Amino acid sequence: MVLGHAGAPQTRYAESNLGYVGYQEFGQGDRDIMFITGAISNLDAIWDEPSAARFFDRLSRMGRVIRYDMRGSGVSDPVPGRNMWMTIEDNVDDVRAVLDAVGSKQPVIYGDTEGSLSAIMLAAVDPQRVSALILVNAVPHLGRADDYPLGAPPEAAAALSRQYVEQHGTTGDMLELTAPSVANDPRFRSWFTRYQRLSIPLGFVKTTFDWFAEVDVRAALPLITAPTLVLAKREARFHRAAFGEYMAQQIPGAEFHLLEGADTLPFHAGDFGPTLDLVEAFLTGKQAGVHSDRILATVLFTDIVGSTALASSMGDQRWLDLLETHNRIVRSQLERFRGREVKMTGDGCVATFDGPARAVACAVEIVEQVAAIGLDLRAGIHTGEVELREADIAGVGVHIASRVMSQAETGGILVSGTVKDLVVGSGIEFAPCGTFNLKGVPGEWQLFQPKVH
Repeated sequence: MVLGHAGAPQTRYAESNLGYVGYQEFGQGDRDIMFITGAISNLDAIWDEPSAARFFDRLSRMGRVIRYDMRGSGVSDPVPGRNMWMTIEDNVDDVRAVLDAVGSKQPVIYGDTEGSLSAIMLAAVDPQRVSALILVNAVPHLGRADDYPLGAPPEAAAALSRQYVEQHGTTGDMLELTAPSVANDPRFRSWFTRYQRLSIPLGFVKTTFDWFAEVDVRAALPLITAPTLVLAKREARFHRAAFGEYMAQQIPGAEFHLLEGADTLPFHAGDFGPTLDLVEAFLTGKQAGVHSDRILATVLFTDIVGSTALASSMGDQRWLDLLETHNRIVRSQLERFRGREVKMTGDGCVATFDGPARAVACAVEIVEQVAAIGLDLRAGIHTGEVELREADIAGVGVHIASRVMSQAETGGILVSGTVKDLVVGSGIEFAPCGTFNLKGVPGEWQLFQPKVH
C-alpha cells in the first residue's frame, strides 16, 4: 500500500436508512475485517498521517479491510436534526449497509474505542453475520450504575464533556488523556487538531460525547457467541483497562490481553505493533463460532384492555370485525418499523425488533391508531435474551417483556430500563414510573413510559 493521501483508497458511498455513508475498502485475502471506530474519523484526512497509513497497511495484510465514517462525522451525511446523535440501531444499520455494498457476508468485526458499541450490538443481534469479534480499548458503558461501580460518576462525566468541547480542534489537549506518548509531539498535535475539525463540527461535539457517555450495551455482552478478543491498555486513563476486564468476564469464552502503555485514541498513536500482533495471532488461530439460537432482541407485547368484557357486550360478529381492524393496524405498523410478527394472541400481539427505538416508535403508533377505533391498548417492551424456536420465541427476555406489559394495567406503554439505555440519541424521552417487582423475575425493575409529543 502506498502511504499518504495520494495513495489513499477510493471513497464510495452506501445508502442507509437516513442518508449516505462514506466507506473505503482496501487489502485482500480470505477474510474481511470491518473496522469500526468512533466519531473522530474522516476517511480522507486520516491518510495524511503516516502512522495511520502504517496501521492500515499492517491490518490490510490480514485481509480485506472495510471502514466507514459514522453519519454525522467525516465524509458521511449529517445526522437529521442537529440536536441529537444517532441510536445504536442506526449505527448497526449503517454497518450492515456498508457490508452489503461491498458484498461482505460474514466479516471479522473490529471495534475500536467508541466504535465497539456498534460492534457489540451487531454481534449480539445478528450473530450469523459475524465470524469473529475484536474489541480494542472498548467501553460498554461510561457512566456509573449501582451494579457497575467501575463507571464514571456523573460529575466526572460532565467534566470530561466540558474538556472534550474546550479542546476540540484547537488545543489537542485530549491527547494528554488518550494518547500521552504523542501529546507533546507538535507535528502530531497539529495534525490531530485539524483531524478533529474535519471529523465533527464543534457545535456537535458535546452531543456526541454525551451520547457515548449515556448509551449502555452491557446487556448484549453475555449473548455474544462469536470468538472474541478483548484488548486493553494497562495505563489507559480514559478507555480504562477495567472496562476491558469487565467485558472479557461477561462475554462467554472471550480472550483477554492487557497491553503495556496508555495510548488509545487515535488508534494508531504510539506503538500499535503489539496490538496488531495479538489481532493477527487471534485471527490465525481462531475457531469457528458456536451456532446459537440465542440473540439479543427487543420484544413487544400488546394487549387490549378489558377485551373479555368488550367482546361480551358487543357480540361475536362486531367484536371479530373490530379485532380484524386491530390486527390490520398492528401488522401495518410492524411492517413500517421493521418488526417481526411472532404471533397474534387473540387480543394483542407479540413481536420482535432488532432495535429498541423502532419498537418504541411502533408501539406508540399502534396505541394511538387503535385508540382511534375505540380500543385501549397496553404494551410492554424489553430488550434482552431471546431464544428462537422456529416460528415462536422463548427465553427470559420474552418473559420480562410480558411482565412489563402486565404493569400497564389501565393502558399505555411501559419499557424496561434496558430499553431506555439503548435508545439514547433517538430523541425519545421517558418518564420514570417507579420500581417494580416483576412476577417470576428476580430483583427490582425500573420501568419508564415514553413521552408522546
